[in-house]
Amino acid sequence: MIESIRFGTDGWRAVVARDYTFANLRRVTAGTAAWLGYAGTVVVGHDARFMGRQFAEYVARSLATDGIHVLLAKGVTPTPAISWATKEYGAEAGIVITASHNPPEYNGYKVKADFGGPATPEMIRTIERGIPLVAESRALPDLASLAANIETADVRGAYLEALRSLVDLKALKKAGLSIGHDAMYGAGQGCLAELLGPVREVHATFNPSFGGLIPEPIRRNLGEFSRVIVREGLNVGIANDGDADRIGVLDQTGSEVTAHFILALLFKYMHKEFGRHGAVVKTFATTHLLDLMGDAYGLAVETYPIGFKHIAPRFVDGDVLVGGEESGGIAAAGHIPERDGIYVGLLLLEMMVKRGKKLSELVHELTSEFGPHAYHRSDIRTSKKKTEEIVERLRLDGGLDRLGGQPVVDIDTLDGHKHFFEGGWLLIRPSGTEPVLRIYAEAEAEATARGLVIDAARQLGIADELR
Repeated sequence: MIESIRFGTDGWRAVVARDYTFANLRRVTAGTAAWLGYAGTVVVGHDARFMGRQFAEYVARSLATDGIHVLLAKGVTPTPAISWATKEYGAEAGIVITASHNPPEYNGYKVKADFGGPATPEMIRTIERGIPLVAESRALPDLASLAANIETADVRGAYLEALRSLVDLKALKKAGLSIGHDAMYGAGQGCLAELLGPVREVHATFNPSFGGLIPEPIRRNLGEFSRVIVREGLNVGIANDGDADRIGVLDQTGSEVTAHFILALLFKYMHKEFGRHGAVVKTFATTHLLDLMGDAYGLAVETYPIGFKHIAPRFVDGDVLVGGEESGGIAAAGHIPERDGIYVGLLLLEMMVKRGKKLSELVHELTSEFGPHAYHRSDIRTSKKKTEEIVERLRLDGGLDRLGGQPVVDIDTLDGHKHFFEGGWLLIRPSGTEPVLRIYAEAEAEATARGLVIDAARQLGIADELR
C-alpha cells in the first residue's frame, strides 16, 4: 500500500529502511522542487546520523536533476548553519537531512525558508500537495555528471565565523569560565571549542547510534554530563541535540536549568541589560513565568501552537526579543529567525560574564522576583490506537474535571488540551514528531508538577506506561 507522506511538527521523519527510503526521499524532494517551481538555489546539509551524507547527496542529485542549483554543505553541519546560509547566500530554501532528537533509527528532512527559518505551515502544505504517490523510476545521474548544478561549500565554517561578531568572545575567553559541552554525538561537536578555545567536550565523536542515548538535551539524557560537571568542577554545561538547534543547560552543581528559565533569563538580559523592547513569542507548552515578566516589563507575550514553524514568522515580522519552546528550541533577536543551540549557549555564557554571576544565582534572581515555577514532562510511548482513543475522549469530554485534587477552572485547546487550575496547568497532546503522547505540567514545586502528570496518566489509563 502506497501511503501519502506528511510532515510533522518539524519536518518529515521516519525509520530508516522502513519508510525513510531513497524512493520516499525522491518523492519528498520532488514535492519540494515543485514548490520551488523547478528553479532557484537550495542549500543542502546533513547531521551526524546514519547515512546522512548519502541521503544529502541523493537529495542534491534529485534537486539538480529537476533543474535546481544546489549548494551542498561539506561534512556534518548544524541545522542553524544551514538556516543561516539559506538567508546569507540568498537561496530560495534550505534542506537538512536530520531527525533532530529522535532515536537513532530515524532520519528526517527539514525544510528552511528563504528568510532563514523553518518553512511556514503554508509552505509545508504546498510541498505535501506536490509529493507524488510513486517515486520517479528513472535513475538519478551521479554527482560528477551534475557538477554544473551542484557546488560544495564550508557552510559550517562560514556560520561559525558569523557567530564571532554576535557575542563578545573576547570577554568570554578573558573570564576563564570552565565550560562543558555535550554534543550528544551530534552536529554541534567542536563548535564551542572552535569559538572559545579549551572546552570540556563530552560525546563529541562520530557515533550514529548516539551511544545508546536519545540525542535530546533534557535531564534524563544528561546524567553522565552532569557527573562530569560536578566531578571536574565546571562552571556550566551546554548540551545540544542531534542537529544542534536545541539547547540544554546544566549549572555548576550539575542541575538542569530548563528551557523555560533559559527563555526567561534571555528575556531579562536583553530587556534589562540592553534596554531592548519587543515581544516574547512562545509555544503552548512553555512557562507562564514569561507572562508574569511581560506584565512587569510592559511587553507583549504571545502564545502559538507547538512547533517553531509557528514562531519563526513573528521574527520575520520584526519587533521580537526572544522566542522558543519548552523543548529547548530558542531564538533571540539579532540573529536568524531560527532555533540555534550554539548561539543561545554563547549568549548565556556572555550573560554570566557580564552579570558576574553563576547560572544558579541568575535563576534565583528570577524566582525571587516572580515566584517559583517548576515543570515536569512525560513522554508516554503507547499504541497509536490508544493515543487516538485518548485524544477522542478528551475531545468528547472537553478535558479532565480535576487534577491533583483541584478543580479544573479552564481548558484551552489551541494545541492539545491545556487544563488550568489554581497554581498551575497541565497539557495533554500527541507528539508531532514521534509516536508518543506527551503530558506537561507546571506548578510551584516539581513534586507537585510530577504528581499532576501521574494523576492525569492514571485518569487516562496509561499510568503503567509512564517513564
